[in-house]
Amino acid sequence: MLLPSIFGEDLFDDLFDGLNRPTSRKSMMTIPGSQVMRTDIKEHENSFELLIDLPGYKKDDLKAELKDGYLTITATHNDEKNEGDEKSGYIRRERYCGTSSRSFYVGEALKQEDIKAKFDNGVLDLLVPKKEEEPEEEEAKFISID
Repeated sequence: MLLPSIFGEDLFDDLFDGLNRPTSRKSMMTIPGSQVMRTDIKEHENSFELLIDLPGYKKDDLKAELKDGYLTITATHNDEKNEGDEKSGYIRRERYCGTSSRSFYVGEALKQEDIKAKFDNGVLDLLVPKKEEEPEEEEAKFISID
């Protein structure tokens, strides 16, 4: 039976995962953090706008770094994870916990203060200006002739 790729081998993969049966592959929907940092990129006349989905994150969980022409966004989320803990009452917890990062090449002409960022309702909005790298003018070098 053919199923869309959002499902694993069949509809019951998640239901029977804990019963020690062999599993061959997981769909992207069951890998923790696979849905983190989905990004839309819009091109404007003088800039690019990156809209990054980060549901469940707080502003303090995010870091943006510009280094060697790469803009790297890092999101860290820490939750206590107690699978099967009798005190908590949880049998299984599937909330994502960990660190995710994503890098975009924006060019070496940009500086940190050129990029504007805001975080609202789980969406990180980055405005990256378009800057052309200025080519270095090649200086003519002559050999002296005696």
